[in-house]
Amino acid sequence: MNDLGTLNRREFFNWGIRGIGATAFASLLARDTTARAAALGQATFPNFAPRAKRAIQISLVGGMSHIDSYDYKPGLDKAHGKPLGSSEKPDIFFGQVGLLRRSDFAFKQRGQSGLWLSDMFPNIAEMADEMTVIRSMTTDSANHTPALFFANSGFEFNGFPSVGSWVSYGLGCETESLPAFVVLSDGRGGPNGGASNWTSGFLPSQHQGVELRSGKTPVRDLFPAIEQPKGSDAAARDFLQQLNARHADRSGADAMLSSRMRSYELAARMQLSVPEVSDINGEPEHIRNMYGLGEGHTGDAGRRCLLARRLLERGVRFVQIYSGGPIGGSPRASWDAHENVKDNHSTEAGRIDKPIAGLLRDLKQRGMLDDTLVLFTTEFGRTPFAQSGSDKVGPGRDHNKYGFSCWLAG
Repeated sequence: MNDLGTLNRREFFNWGIRGIGATAFASLLARDTTARAAALGQATFPNFAPRAKRAIQISLVGGMSHIDSYDYKPGLDKAHGKPLGSSEKPDIFFGQVGLLRRSDFAFKQRGQSGLWLSDMFPNIAEMADEMTVIRSMTTDSANHTPALFFANSGFEFNGFPSVGSWVSYGLGCETESLPAFVVLSDGRGGPNGGASNWTSGFLPSQHQGVELRSGKTPVRDLFPAIEQPKGSDAAARDFLQQLNARHADRSGADAMLSSRMRSYELAARMQLSVPEVSDINGEPEHIRNMYGLGEGHTGDAGRRCLLARRLLERGVRFVQIYSGGPIGGSPRASWDAHENVKDNHSTEAGRIDKPIAGLLRDLKQRGMLDDTLVLFTTEFGRTPFAQSGSDKVGPGRDHNKYGFSCWLAG
């Protein structure tokens, strides 16, 4: 057996390159089989059995304060009103380092696990025994858009595949009538960075996220602007497919053309599937109440959480739900609590607390939580000191890239 304790740098890279080479060779051997299956229109599946078959990511835009939600810091109560005590100024957005400030929300232990959670999310807190909280998150940027790109793709710059695209690419799709990756933006507007947050980057375009909106037109331009005679739309698509196939035969394999053809075919199938999955009127009243539908402040998030469950049931692999719209404005429509953490976070949490708790309960009672991963994320945290003058304890907190929290369930 090799002694890994004496492995030097050269040997490390040597073994690493061998491993990568072996993996690449195995991939090349399997590529022909996968290509033949794709050419025949057959679904492709991973060569391993994943425990999680599908995922929902809930992304809080603006930067939720971990100190006021999931990261209990009793020492901060004692240090309240004291200076930071560091000569090195942290990298924060506005550069104001006020006095240390305690949380505005009370913490207590929840569930049989005794997980410390604040009362910001009272309904989600009832699901504490389903949750795993990670309190050691960091990021590379204290600016919203790069930090959100980093959270979605691992890179501060746009153009790289998002996590949902990688899931689609790696695990395939369980449905032919819906995309593998669906995005449900906040009813108040999309996140900073827009569709770059769910791009497929250098992966084939069929793996990018498809945004479903609230209202009568969930997908932009899914249907013709002018009503067509019955059958003419299908005939036009068939003719276009014949032209594309003829071009492919003459010019050889073209990955971009093949991807575009698959996108058109999916769009045609979505004309039937999207209206059906978006219609939640048939859901029982007790289910609708569980998600907070019919309540003014929870209606938008409740509808999107319920829609996420319906999408998963129909074979969608990855659903991304955004909480928070564009950065800026007054009052803010996001978690960017520069002015007042208590007011901002109480409002934003009130919009999603009941819907997310309802989603977890619904997934559990249907047995779906056994093979569904739910992620609750944000782009960065908030500072333990106030965003104010150096001698004041202001009500707001600045961006904090050095530490924040997320949780997982399922």
